[in-house]
Amino acid sequence: MSLGRPEHLDEEYGRATARFYDAAYERLPQLDGSDARFYRGLAHECGAPVLELGCGTGRVLLDLAREGLPCTGLDASQHMLERLRQKSTFPSLRLVHAPMQRFDLPGERFGLIFAAFRPFQHLYTVEDQLACLACVRRHLASGGRFAFDVFAPKLARMAVPEEPEQEDLRFELDGEEVVRHAAVSRDVGAQLLTVRFRYERRREGSVVGNEHANFRMRWFWRFELEHLLARAGFAEVEIFGDFDRRPVAADTPAYVVVAR
Repeated sequence: MSLGRPEHLDEEYGRATARFYDAAYERLPQLDGSDARFYRGLAHECGAPVLELGCGTGRVLLDLAREGLPCTGLDASQHMLERLRQKSTFPSLRLVHAPMQRFDLPGERFGLIFAAFRPFQHLYTVEDQLACLACVRRHLASGGRFAFDVFAPKLARMAVPEEPEQEDLRFELDGEEVVRHAAVSRDVGAQLLTVRFRYERRREGSVVGNEHANFRMRWFWRFELEHLLARAGFAEVEIFGDFDRRPVAADTPAYVVVAR
């Protein structure tokens, strides 16, 4: 099912990102499964059906589908959805190609809508953020909840305009060693960072190719999120300092938001 037109995410989360995504991100220490457990618990609390925005290749959503919960995954990238289709054999899972700030599933309401691992940060403008929140509200069942997470920015690091390319990850895929290099630039005024990945593929120690992927992310401050959700008409907004629901503190790694 396809709604709207492909947007910037279809390019930014294109073939290279979709190809390497699962192998790369299963090795990140911050993806230790705590977020998947958090959203799975919410899904059981809120009740089905469940909608994930920015579902990607299904790292979180497939767990819910595996339990038989009626699930819908929505993403703006056809490449990411195609990788998810290759992995899914679950009749309870439906996929929708659409931007998260402009989707419409007529007559459908969800007990839980969530956006795991920062897709909300790909909404760069207040207009897009509010448009997404309006779509979410239209699709929530009475008493339903919207949950998402974003990284908690560290002020000193956000003030650094450029981080030169450096190796940040190594993993194996299709008989090759892949070395991911990352470079970061920041626009402090717009609260936008740009990440440029270079995936260097090696066989028997020799470089056999490089593939590139770029994307941007908008960073948010804690009270900015509270005001944004209030402006969009949400109530009972809770913001935690991690997926164990600890309070926000100086060393908070992520803002985890749950709104009714």
